Amino acid sequence: MRYYRRMQWTDRIRQVKILLVTLAVIIAVASLLISHFLVRDLSKEEQRRMEVWAQALHALNEADETTDVTLISNVLEGNNTIPVIVVSDEGVISDYRNIEDTTQLENYAKRMIQSGDTIRVDSQLVCFDESIMLKRLQAWPYVQLGIVLIFVVVAIFALLSSKRAEQNKVWVGLSKETAHQLGTPVSSLMAWVEMLKEQYPDDDLLPEMDKDVKRLQLIAERFSKIGSLPEPVDASMNEVLAHVVSYMDRRTSSQVQMISHLPNEEVIVKMNASLFEWVVENLCKNAVDAMEGKGTITLTLQEEPGSVVIEVQDTGKGIRKKDIKNVFTPGFTTKKRGWGLGLSLARRIVEEYHKGRIFVKNSEVGKGTTFRIEIPK
Repeated sequence: MRYYRRMQWTDRIRQVKILLVTLAVIIAVASLLISHFLVRDLSKEEQRRMEVWAQALHALNEADETTDVTLISNVLEGNNTIPVIVVSDEGVISDYRNIEDTTQLENYAKRMIQSGDTIRVDSQLVCFDESIMLKRLQAWPYVQLGIVLIFVVVAIFALLSSKRAEQNKVWVGLSKETAHQLGTPVSSLMAWVEMLKEQYPDDDLLPEMDKDVKRLQLIAERFSKIGSLPEPVDASMNEVLAHVVSYMDRRTSSQVQMISHLPNEEVIVKMNASLFEWVVENLCKNAVDAMEGKGTITLTLQEEPGSVVIEVQDTGKGIRKKDIKNVFTPGFTTKKRGWGLGLSLARRIVEEYHKGRIFVKNSEVGKGTTFRIEIPK
């Protein structure tokens, strides 16, 4: 197995994703630590303020007619943020501050007592809670983490979109250039074949030469369609698979047996027959390579509710489970020779041009592989 060395974009995307995730983790940890220390310090500060407030309440309770309560009142009235409920030993609420919902004072006081946020003053308990500012500060890191997570997701999505756009440009440019480069020599070969037919009309090799030239013309036509968006038309899937079987029979040894299971009725699908035939040919060629030139390839065509299903099964060496998820990745190949682009191109044709799906239905090492294609009716 080897990967197409020139295609390094995937590696760069993976590195950027790792970098973004690492930065997100660092930001998250730093934010949580900073927030933790700030909350701890503010909580201690509020605890000290409530102790001063409780002392002021005690001083007010002990005051007599000669005591100046101005300073005490200023301390008591100066608490504008921390929720406070003063409860007597009999459970009667004598005072409260900074609480908007006064209908649940008793339940609120019980929760404060259960949490231990109380200070005893004479025969009363001063129950207090964290201020709204402190609660907001505790919640802020999680809001910040959500923002960072959204940023990372959007950034990764943008990178993947950029990757797909770059791949599309490569596909289109490569396809158009290939079709252009093949066009001139194929036209010349067609002209030479016609001249040879006129001079040697009885030559047995010329028909085969003519088939090969037409095959080159078909390949150039396919590349030109890959570089654009061909309009699908109604076509017979039976004929497409029959053409593939006929072509593979002529191009493979007698040790490779082609078996087709086609329904008696024509299965009509909106597709580009030339490109779809290329997909099935590619799967069959890969099957021949996997069988090392000896075995059986079975093509099955059937209709299911809402879709037409084609399965290509071989008796080759199979695919390892860890490699199944990578078989459609550009550059992935298990062959000593090859670019690893055939299955990637097949998936592009099936999914983008025919709105279908192609996947490995099952594979077992040493027994063979089955590819499944589903095309909507």
